[in-house]
Amino acid sequence: MEIQELNKNDIIKAFEYIDENGIPRPNQIRDYKVVTDNGKEYPPKYVIAVAQNLKYGKEISTDDFNSIQARSYLKELGFQISNNNENSFELVITADNITSTDPNFDINDLYKGDSYKPVDTYFLKSDGSVITRKYRKGEKRKSNQTLPKLAIQIFENDISNLTEEEKLNFPVCKYRPNLDWKRGIFKNIEEFQNVHTKTIQYLTYYGNNQNFIIYCWNIFSTLYFVQECLKRFGNPNDQFILNYEYKDFKESEDNSINEKVTEELSQNVNQYNYEDSFNLINSKNLIIRGAPGTGKTYLAKRIAADVVSFGACSEYSELTEDQKSQIDMVQFHPNYDYSDFIEGLRPIINEDGTMSFELHDGTFKEFVSRARKNYENVNKPKETIEKEYLVDNAIDLFLSNIDFDFDIFRTVSGNKFSITNVTDNFIYISIPDNNTVNKLTLSLKTLKEMLEADKTFKKIKDITNFFNQKYTRQSYSYYFALYKEISKLMEKIVSPNVENEELKNYVFIIDEINRGEMSKIFGELFFSIDPEYRGKAGQIKTQYSNLHEDPEEKFYVPSNVYIIGTMNDIDRSVDSFDFAMRRRFRFIELKANNSADMLTELKDEELENEAINRMTSLNNEILKIEDLNEDYQIGASYFLKLEYLNFDELWTDYLKPLLQEYIRGMYNESEIMENFAKAYGYGKNTVVDENEDT
Repeated sequence: MEIQELNKNDIIKAFEYIDENGIPRPNQIRDYKVVTDNGKEYPPKYVIAVAQNLKYGKEISTDDFNSIQARSYLKELGFQISNNNENSFELVITADNITSTDPNFDINDLYKGDSYKPVDTYFLKSDGSVITRKYRKGEKRKSNQTLPKLAIQIFENDISNLTEEEKLNFPVCKYRPNLDWKRGIFKNIEEFQNVHTKTIQYLTYYGNNQNFIIYCWNIFSTLYFVQECLKRFGNPNDQFILNYEYKDFKESEDNSINEKVTEELSQNVNQYNYEDSFNLINSKNLIIRGAPGTGKTYLAKRIAADVVSFGACSEYSELTEDQKSQIDMVQFHPNYDYSDFIEGLRPIINEDGTMSFELHDGTFKEFVSRARKNYENVNKPKETIEKEYLVDNAIDLFLSNIDFDFDIFRTVSGNKFSITNVTDNFIYISIPDNNTVNKLTLSLKTLKEMLEADKTFKKIKDITNFFNQKYTRQSYSYYFALYKEISKLMEKIVSPNVENEELKNYVFIIDEINRGEMSKIFGELFFSIDPEYRGKAGQIKTQYSNLHEDPEEKFYVPSNVYIIGTMNDIDRSVDSFDFAMRRRFRFIELKANNSADMLTELKDEELENEAINRMTSLNNEILKIEDLNEDYQIGASYFLKLEYLNFDELWTDYLKPLLQEYIRGMYNESEIMENFAKAYGYGKNTVVDENEDT
């Protein structure tokens, strides 16, 4: 509902009423306030509600209008609206001007938008009415895309009526005066990326009659686009309002890393060799589906090699050892579970022969840890990287020069202990003189945090304070003893001249992804692998977080991790593939006849041509069967076996059993198999025994 007509005097009477009667708790000042000349502050919505009550006798209620309408109405009457949050600002876009209450805002440097996040946005029409964004299902309520999407929502018909040339030249973004304009309103992503060199910095608006794709990145990147919409389609005094605020430290830190990721992708994305490499980069998660033998796993490995090498290599065998470590692969099966993939308890044999259980990272979590280390190191200061290098080398030097079980160390109180074993994550110690607890497990992560800290630990109490613990733990005595030993070695190591890491891509391949039980394997990671929630925005506690040294530790999948799954279209498990996973993956189909390029590996042109002809003929025959389709065609990977088999052996040992399984139960199996054999050319000119398939 609209606010009933009020004037300035009506508002002043409302101030007086509020001064006498106070403000009920639900209506007290939150984010915004109306400020009078004498410095008094009032909540805008409640002021309007009281003014309407005094003038029209309406019940004092703020349910009939929203806070945006209230603030806009009071501003129109000449009252000052202020934000309670000193780090929050209001930006106004008109056809002639763009202004902000932020003193640091500079229309000539829109890169500054990287440091802010949106709070609210709305369209204020010249008649005083307010229009807000109509969100699609699943669309974020506060994002850098909300403002331009609102503009397209309001002027959708006008934009649709533009000529193709006008759309192509429509101004969108100019970060600085010396840089080129980013222009264009496009129908699809392919058209957009042909102009904008495969960048992923865009938004997609789903319209009533057509879709619109424009450039979009930070919160300020589409200000000129919105202003141009007002110039061409708006009425005098129409304006867009954008409320925004500084990102907090963690958001800025994570965003800076994400910007680095995207910047790197933007620079390298046009270097890839395969179209599907672009698809993977843009969508993060990809599933390659197709008929048997179409080379799905083969293609997945080639895409992975292409992506991790930024187009330098198209074959896994061509990669360096370091690049190969950026690719990992598992194959799902019905018994594969969360403990294999993420983390779980694994049995270990103790020194005394007893068995116990220890928490171990699964394949995917180990892989993500490698990618996450690179992802987080990208923006670390050089001094931090040098300190970490020193600590790692000092720990390695210390552990390599001691005799496990024999070298004795002492705590401050004189307790003797020795190191019995070391793993990637833990140091195991023995305390022979302690009758109560004679064994302890120390975390290498905790020890590294102490050694990397910008402080010196002089007593055990310092450790307690450093980790914000109320009470001192028994283990701190042993951490302190090792800390002192390793600190001595750090003084002897020459400080290295290290550089910041370059961002790397990491690709995880899941072969036969549909054969695993998705909810059992991924658990809460459904959320973290979502392309919209990569990085710290998608961090979660794992099922075993209570067993971590820090129970508050959270897991996330960084933006430089890409996932490729392969799926056999005729596998019965396809039908049960989890819908929660389906919407998080982009699906591409690999058809049998499109896999013929693989046959160049036969390195015999005559053999290659014969294989292609037989494969094509057989696949055409398969399509003639009523209950079969392209999903049942035979791919080229079967024909690679011709390196060591002849055509007849390939038929009898591989193709014939597969095809018999396809048509099992059909009333004319024998006739169908005979036609398949003829199409394939089994036995060439020999006659196929009509009873052979019975």
